[in-house]
Amino acid sequence: MRRLSTMAALGLAVLALAACNRKGADETPEQAPEAAGPAEAGAPAGDQAATPTPPRRKPGLWEQRVSTEGMVQVSRICIDQALEQRLSWWGQQATTEGCEKNLVTPRADGGWQFSSVCDMGTGGKTTTSGVATGDFDSRYVVQAQSSTVGAEAPQMNGTRQINIESAWQGACPEGFRPGDMELPGGIRLNLLDMAGAGAGS
Repeated sequence: MRRLSTMAALGLAVLALAACNRKGADETPEQAPEAAGPAEAGAPAGDQAATPTPPRRKPGLWEQRVSTEGMVQVSRICIDQALEQRLSWWGQQATTEGCEKNLVTPRADGGWQFSSVCDMGTGGKTTTSGVATGDFDSRYVVQAQSSTVGAEAPQMNGTRQINIESAWQGACPEGFRPGDMELPGGIRLNLLDMAGAGAGS
């Protein structure tokens, strides 16, 4: 039972970071919400009109270490340019609809501040905000706070601090296709297939 509970919590660590899609991130970012707190200290006001495009990860295989509440989950995901436009770097939610807010703004220190509000259906409504640093070509780190309410599974509700450390591993191995995510135990799933956009898209 304890093992089952742990696996559910680890799965939540990924789902709670959901950003749903990249549409909002690719539009001109708006002013960051006050809820982000200290994270917005480095973002200069008045620069929004000249805001650069949010960073995108280098195509290839990325290893992610997601840690929350003293637990760590390591996974690997195969990224290409097309998939990178659909999936955010602060979460792997495969659904392409459901986010009423999805904002990314640059910080004066070279990092990025982000926030999203996403409806995950039976998974509840998740609000996430945080800061990312790194070059997105070889490594990046995300520090976020995620809060979920209304989830059918009670253990998914609540507020958590989540850290993601990602490192580029090279080209995707033979047999991997864009969107493939490998979880502990050799379990592999495809995020685009989960979103109803299978290999034929």
